[in-house]
Amino acid sequence: MDEPVFVIHGVGNRDPQAFNTTVAALQAAAGTTLIPVYWGDLGADDRFIDLALPSRSAGLRDTAETVAEPAETLLATLLGETERPAPGDLPASLRDAVRHALDPSQNSGLRDSRESPDADHVLATLAEEWPTTHWLSLADDPSLLSETGKAIAHAVTETQEPDDSWAGLRGTVPADRTLRSLIRRRLADLDHVAGAAMQAVAGRMNHSLRHRLGPGATRFLGDVLVYQRHREQIHARVREQIAAVDPELGRHPDRPVRLVAHSLGGVIAVDMATAQVPLWTSSLLTFGSQPAYFHLCDPRGGQLSPYTGQEPVTLPNSLARWTNLWQPLDVLAFAASHVFRLSDGTSPVDLPLPHSVTAGLWTHSVYWNLPELASAISDAMQPPTS
Repeated sequence: MDEPVFVIHGVGNRDPQAFNTTVAALQAAAGTTLIPVYWGDLGADDRFIDLALPSRSAGLRDTAETVAEPAETLLATLLGETERPAPGDLPASLRDAVRHALDPSQNSGLRDSRESPDADHVLATLAEEWPTTHWLSLADDPSLLSETGKAIAHAVTETQEPDDSWAGLRGTVPADRTLRSLIRRRLADLDHVAGAAMQAVAGRMNHSLRHRLGPGATRFLGDVLVYQRHREQIHARVREQIAAVDPELGRHPDRPVRLVAHSLGGVIAVDMATAQVPLWTSSLLTFGSQPAYFHLCDPRGGQLSPYTGQEPVTLPNSLARWTNLWQPLDVLAFAASHVFRLSDGTSPVDLPLPHSVTAGLWTHSVYWNLPELASAISDAMQPPTS
């Protein structure tokens, strides 16, 4: 009978029974005997983490300046803009759209086929008014800017205004005051519409980031801090649970263990397999894990040398094989093959998993339910071919 595979959980796991149930389901899918290794009771005390999170209503700067709402702040960050444009500076897609819409050769279908206003005059006025917009001047999406340009061009050729205050726009260059007033009103209307749409999207994203990514990220940081201080205690817990199955497993090169580890559990597994007194490991499968990142930031010690920027770090023969899974949207998952080499000269296998839209933004825990994980365990735990 094959030796069992031990499964080490990652951060934020405080329910051993739920973890046992998850491993049992994974065992049924993988067709391999899996033994859960629980250490979550030694992790961070995260019961009161919410007290450290800033509230939506609290001001973060002690100034008279109004603090931006989270949705607006998030949107500005996503758009990548830090300063409002100076007068005269218009996005190319906006400028091109206005010129095209006011080009007489392109607009034979305009109402009454009247001559369009002068594009240069319209653009000069628009450039002076553009920095006054609150949302549009932050945008860099070509489609949005192009549609805005078309709307402005159509507005200055419009004839259906109750007071006919800009009737002089038709066929001749209008007076500056009339054109400026028209563009200002239309630009303000478009800015309000764009702002409402952008805030709605950014607000939903902000809510999702706060409520889905926030707790996971804070629990991750808490467990990392605790692990750095109490590494030996957590390692001892892992060894105890392996020894409970077979006291000789992992203690000698002829009785290596097979490990599956998620998140910080992967760091624990690599640290133990490469320690001065190693946990001899024949096959390791990590998913959503950070051993390479941790080693680059702070060399792990044991039998590992620091990364020098030249050649990958050679792993000792106490870690024979390593498969590393990652999800495209998992910000806590890192590659291993560029940082490490196995003792036989081959690289750890970095294997990307497809992202499911239903997983949402926080994908760090989604691996457990992916059929690809069960398949990868089955493949990675096969005995090496001779």
